[in-house]
Order: sequence, then C-alpha cells, then structure tokens
Amino acid sequence: MALETATILRLGAAAALGVAVGLGGYTFVYAKGGSYMTNDPAACANCHVMQEQFDGWQKSSHHKVAVCNDCHVPMDSFFAKWWVKSTNGWHHSSAFTTGDYPEHIRAKERSREVLETQCRRCHEDIAETVDGHGDATRSCVTCHDSVGHLR
Repeated sequence: MALETATILRLGAAAALGVAVGLGGYTFVYAKGGSYMTNDPAACANCHVMQEQFDGWQKSSHHKVAVCNDCHVPMDSFFAKWWVKSTNGWHHSSAFTTGDYPEHIRAKERSREVLETQCRRCHEDIAETVDGHGDATRSCVTCHDSVGHLR
C-alpha cells in the first residue's frame, strides 16, 4: 500500500522535529544549560573561555558581596533579567561553539550599559557624589575597570 504524499510529509516533519528536539536536549544537558539559570558563578566558567574572568572575580573585592548576575544582569524587571540572560547565553554559546571570540574578552556596549546601571544601583551614594562634581557622564569602569575581575 502506497503512502500518500501528505502522510509522508507529516512523517518527515515529525522526524525532523524529533531530531531537532533530541539534539537540542542533548546539547542543553551536555553544555550544563540548567546551570546558567542559577546564580552560581561557576556556571560562567563552564566554558574555558571565561575561566580568566572567573579566576579574576574570585580574587576581586566583589567576590564576597556579588555574583556574576549582580553586575551583568539587570534586576529592575523579570523580563529584562531573563532577556539579557538568554541573549547573552545565545551569543556566548555561539561564540564558544564556533571559536569566534577575541583573545581578550571585552563587554559589548549593551553589556556595559547594564554593568553601569548595576554599579550605580549598589553604589548609589558614591555615584551621586561623583555626579555632583559634574561627572554625570563618566562611567564607573573608567576608573574602576578591574574591580570585578582583577587582572
């Protein structure tokens, strides 16, 4: 008995979906995807690319008071937090998988904006003092570029 074309197409689509879900699930487990949904800084060093940053954070003044998410993820809304975590995760995993990343990792502009907001959130009193002296446009990391990750 010959299968109809529509049935063959449905079976092919179901098989393709099954392969995609299987590969995606395997990749998620292999890459420890669940760890990125936590606050554990060790998750940031799952890929060897970030080991230097993780090691620097462990030696920094922020080690005992802040984890990666405290500085690198916005905390003003649930949506903003998970949007940044997911887009950063996509970019980081893509770069790691393809090997397309610079030797010296630097934050992109959107990441620097989040970082600046978080610095000012925790250090509001200091930031207001600096801003009060006419430096409202100066970024915290202009002077404190190795506070979170000692080099």
